[in-house]
Amino acid sequence: MDKSTPVFVAGHRGLAGSAICRELERRGFDHVIVRTHRELDLAQFEPTRELLLRERPRVMFVAASKVGGIGANSAAPVDFLVDNLALQISLLRAAHEADVERVVFLGSSCIYPRDAAQPLAESALLSGPLEPTNRPYAIAKIAGVEMCWAYNRQFGRRWLAAMPTNLYGPGDNYDLATGHVLAALLRKAHEARGGRGGRLRVWGSGQARREFLHTDDLARALVLLATLPETLYATLVAPDNCPLVNVGSGEELTIRELAALVARVVGFDGDITFDPSKPDGVPRKIVDSTRIRALGWRPAIGLAAGIATTYDDFRSRHV
Repeated sequence: MDKSTPVFVAGHRGLAGSAICRELERRGFDHVIVRTHRELDLAQFEPTRELLLRERPRVMFVAASKVGGIGANSAAPVDFLVDNLALQISLLRAAHEADVERVVFLGSSCIYPRDAAQPLAESALLSGPLEPTNRPYAIAKIAGVEMCWAYNRQFGRRWLAAMPTNLYGPGDNYDLATGHVLAALLRKAHEARGGRGGRLRVWGSGQARREFLHTDDLARALVLLATLPETLYATLVAPDNCPLVNVGSGEELTIRELAALVARVVGFDGDITFDPSKPDGVPRKIVDSTRIRALGWRPAIGLAAGIATTYDDFRSRHV
């Protein structure tokens, strides 16, 4: 793909979108199209359609999304369902009318059933009940996957959906009420180290198992997918197959182990306590990344090193 190819990154200021922009810049793409929310509300179809018809991107990354941890999902299920559906419908309808050749829709591994066999294969989609704590968000993301596949079948589109595991990295949301587990733990450990209680309190039993992926590793995977040679790309978007590709690190640990690792990185040596009255979420969640690995991608950033650079980012923003 020519480096002057017009590429639209929806959600370029978010955790994943900003990493995609960094990776495109690193690889020399010089026609990257972005808009802030103030410039354009992507949930509004007509102005989004006008932008894409004017700019005519060949590739679009759909990283715009309303995201949050268990607490945020439990507190505002309507927002997570409706806001994400509105964004996806607007962006994908506009992409179709603007004849965008390659779309990479960014979903979430929470689309898979709570009790599906681990590691989670793409074929597990819609094979059982979802985790209740984030079901509205998961349903919205499932709708995004189904929209990509439906456009492929009905209109001959060639769009992909990528499902990352739990993400972290520079630009994360460190808010204790709305952030994901790793970013929230970084903030909690930092504040505990600073004398605000002297104890790191963690939601849940600490026994839930997760894998974590640095957003720079995710961005390399997504740009790889979007720029695959035609013969390889065609195999992923064949109309008869759900165009779904998992992206995970392949390494898992318990939340208890994660909290201990975060504490070491931050330099907190106090007590770590767990609150089993709070939900754990899915007991275990690790995705099967065989398909993306077969294309030559491997994660390059170890968890300890990634947490350290993310902590540097937190301090640069909040200290």
